[in-house]
Amino acid sequence: MEFYGYPRPQDQFGVRNHVLVIPTSRCNIAATRIAQYVYGTTTVITSGEIGRPSRDRERLGRLLIGLGQNPNTYATIVLGVRRGFGYRELEPYRIAEEIAQAGKPVIVLTVEEAGGLERLVELGIEAARRLVADASKVRRELVPASYLTIGVKCGLSDGTSGIAGNPAFGNATDRLIAAGGTAIFSETVEIIGAEHDLAARCVDPRDAARLLEMAAEVENAAKMTGEDIRTINPLPSNIAAGISTLEEKSLGAVAKAGTMPIQGVLEYACRPKKRGLHFMDGWMSSFSLPMSLAAAGCQVTIYQLGGEDLPSNDPPMMATNTSVVAPLMMITGNPRTEAKAPRSIDFSSGKIITGEWSVSQAGEELLQKIISVASGELVKGETIRYTDPLEPFFLGPVF
Repeated sequence: MEFYGYPRPQDQFGVRNHVLVIPTSRCNIAATRIAQYVYGTTTVITSGEIGRPSRDRERLGRLLIGLGQNPNTYATIVLGVRRGFGYRELEPYRIAEEIAQAGKPVIVLTVEEAGGLERLVELGIEAARRLVADASKVRRELVPASYLTIGVKCGLSDGTSGIAGNPAFGNATDRLIAAGGTAIFSETVEIIGAEHDLAARCVDPRDAARLLEMAAEVENAAKMTGEDIRTINPLPSNIAAGISTLEEKSLGAVAKAGTMPIQGVLEYACRPKKRGLHFMDGWMSSFSLPMSLAAAGCQVTIYQLGGEDLPSNDPPMMATNTSVVAPLMMITGNPRTEAKAPRSIDFSSGKIITGEWSVSQAGEELLQKIISVASGELVKGETIRYTDPLEPFFLGPVF
């Protein structure tokens, strides 16, 4: 139970070796140009902080800081307009100071100090090339799986999700945690109907209470729009695939959490303080949740999908790595989904459905695949160099 990881300060190990370019204050164009020009870099493009209340600005800042502190990030370049510009939560030097607490290289470049946007891009490219060259000198080391943190979301749920795909991942999670590792599962909407079962697994009663609050907050937010969450979720594709109620969907979804005690309940994009199983508050969107898992410290993220309602041939899947600095593995428990999307699926536990594997066998095979990815094997989504704007889990309203 070991993987080959890149050594980092503070006794951490990355499974990738990125230089991250973080834009603040409308510097998306500069970050995009730098990341497109320099191999080995990545960036995170969002709608930014303008018009957001302080709690959402703080969430966005925490997300960006977390991505910079992720063990997969070798170094970070923070772009801004000037020192002290804009909201305190997204001030570039503040973001850099927080990231630097992880003991890794951080550079701040601003438009004012560079002498203009074009010069900022030039300096960013120069700095990125130097940092990428430095990163290439770091060599992987064989380390115990206890240094590994994985995160999971599920989507396009169908009947196989609750009886194959999610249980297989839950079994793999149990195995990793038994070896001293850490796992984070999320999607607050999809614990509704199963929240009391999860709360009973919380080690700390305060975490149990907070988990129940998170589920209630989602329900209340939906009611404020005049709708019951159960009329919004399950999604049309879930219903077409045979799922009848949100409670039914949730009971299948939480199977991805395995059977271990829940050591912590985390706010959005917050890192766990101890090893083991954790739940994190999060939005269901594929353009939101994977990057928040990475911001929480996950070196590998997993998207477990059903997919029964997908088109029958080469359906549109994730065309971008929404985990930003972590590989996003696409897995399924549906044999038909595996056959439909061979260019996208990294692992299938569909042999549970055909009777060739037990859940335990599937969990063992999946964990070995995760270990291989952690040691350097590319997931299929990493072979595509394309980025979409991402969507942090904002609470609103927008002013």
